[in-house]
Amino acid sequence: MLSRTLLTEAKKTRERHWLGEVSAVVLQQALRDCEAAYRNFFASFKGALKGPRVGAPRFKSRKDARQAIRFTANARWLITEAGRLNLPKIGEVRVRWSRALPAVPSSVTVIKDAAVRYFASFVVGTDPAADAARIPDTDQSVGIDLGLTHFAVLSDGTKIDFPRFLRRAEKKLKKAQRELSRKQKGSKNREKARLKVARAHAQVADARREFLPQALGFARARGTPIQLSTRLIRENQAVAVEDLAVKALARTRLAKSIHDAGWSQFVHMLAYKAQRYGRTLVRVGRFEPTSQVCSACGHPGGPKPLTLREWTCTACGTTHDRDHNAALNIKAAGLAVTACGAPVRPEPGPAQRGEAGSHGIRTGTRAA
Repeated sequence: MLSRTLLTEAKKTRERHWLGEVSAVVLQQALRDCEAAYRNFFASFKGALKGPRVGAPRFKSRKDARQAIRFTANARWLITEAGRLNLPKIGEVRVRWSRALPAVPSSVTVIKDAAVRYFASFVVGTDPAADAARIPDTDQSVGIDLGLTHFAVLSDGTKIDFPRFLRRAEKKLKKAQRELSRKQKGSKNREKARLKVARAHAQVADARREFLPQALGFARARGTPIQLSTRLIRENQAVAVEDLAVKALARTRLAKSIHDAGWSQFVHMLAYKAQRYGRTLVRVGRFEPTSQVCSACGHPGGPKPLTLREWTCTACGTTHDRDHNAALNIKAAGLAVTACGAPVRPEPGPAQRGEAGSHGIRTGTRAA
């Protein structure tokens, strides 16, 4: 009924006749996305949906320059023998392939970003058994300490520098944004200046996304560089990383540096690659004192300021690098979880009788 009212009947009107210029599958996918958004909203409102609270769907902003359309198999799109993408009512489009498709795709999403660049994202099915066979099992494990002085410090002592892409591009971005603010709204020069700013931000995002292959050097596999997350998953059966509160840290004075680091994206890459290749990813609780405990003897050294990068254990006399010591403790906590399946820090529960709580309140009547 909704499809008939919003699509079929709307195409016959003068105001909505342009809907017939695009594939009907694209319009139907937009309705399905709207249906899924409302379903998630009501499920979240009732408490049936796990995770953060989902807000009510709303119209996209006109200032949002990102656009996307999705073609399913019913749209009869195809990849030609010449390697071009043939889309309904659009025609053949030249594609610069980043990799060969491992299987026949079921759908394709065409995305246009703010810098007026077009990307084609394909959905393909994979065989879990074949993925697990590609990477043999190993007895190695690693702990990862994420930070701002170094992007990551591994438990084996490897330190990966933090390039600070946004900080290095700030001068260029400020100049482009000043030029944009001086242009008249609605003019062609303003659109050119907006495009210049968008491309500058896209360069920063692309550099941040692609710096990981260069972090530990290039390892060639089928002609492509292995990214840091893939290398960690390939060489280790268990990977432990601290579960940082990125949203809370992004509200502090270090917000720009934290967003520039891209911790969440890196951990997300580790998570889906570990699930795909049969590895174990352990998220150590953020309240675990990994920077306070001596990794050699286990003696708690107490809280330490961030300016203290090296410290000596008063119990065993071992001198620790702050980040390396934290990585070793994260690895130990991750191994404890994988060995017994128990959480690193027990979940809060009701206190035992007489252990904690408020004292009883004496009640009675007051004498007149």
